[in-house]
Amino acid sequence: MFPSAGRIRLGLVAAAFCLAAAWAQRPFRSYAPMEGAASESELPSDFNHQTGFTLGRLMYPSSGGRGSSWTVDYPRGDRTFAAAVRRLTLVDVRSVEQPVDPDDGNDIYFWPYLHAGMPTAWNFNDGQAKKIRDYLLRGGFLVCDSFFGTQEWAGFLRGMRQIFPNREIEDIPDNDPIFHSVFNLDQRTQVGNFRARRGGRWYRADGEIPYWRGVRDDRGRVVAAINFNNDLGDSWQLADNPEYPEKFSSMGIRLGVNYVVYSLTH
Repeated sequence: MFPSAGRIRLGLVAAAFCLAAAWAQRPFRSYAPMEGAASESELPSDFNHQTGFTLGRLMYPSSGGRGSSWTVDYPRGDRTFAAAVRRLTLVDVRSVEQPVDPDDGNDIYFWPYLHAGMPTAWNFNDGQAKKIRDYLLRGGFLVCDSFFGTQEWAGFLRGMRQIFPNREIEDIPDNDPIFHSVFNLDQRTQVGNFRARRGGRWYRADGEIPYWRGVRDDRGRVVAAINFNNDLGDSWQLADNPEYPEKFSSMGIRLGVNYVVYSLTH
């Protein structure tokens, strides 16, 4: 799908690798996926190898209690994406993801990149929101993904306002470094949701128009990349599914690779 010329060779990532490696990795752990067998994936033989970088997945409580919404597209999507990062970059990424619980002491600070899937009913207590906010303002990075339409945006916004009550959510301009850290993505297209497909429609509810939004810290760095009316998780999980259009996986993987490298270099 991607030419070898797309590989990056960035000496400037070395400093970030040193920092990531300095954070001792916690033991791998796994949970039942929301979508059952559709999201299951074999455990790679090198799952316990020490690496310089790991794709974290944010565990979050929902309004109905600590549910499983955070496991959408998990773990297959995470592991397929990790393989893509290995192929397209020189980032020393672990082959498996790491679920990260904000209630688990200081564990969140050991993972510089977190993915939040379907953050539409997330609901934090004050301590959780404060810790995630502190994590992001210390240099952490959060990708919010797989939610569509007005109603789901309202649910997302409630949780994000718990984390950042006073920071603006803005549309990220095309010329922002986050869209150019590896691939030049001035022109982006919606990354479709597989379950919503019918009659050429690849979005849920009224989520026809895709948006790429963000929250910045005081230095202007994007600390939360918000992929509204997009489903990067599906684009990773279904990259080898002939019923899922290749154009979606191509866009979703390229966006994800940019986010990973941006999180390491900004």
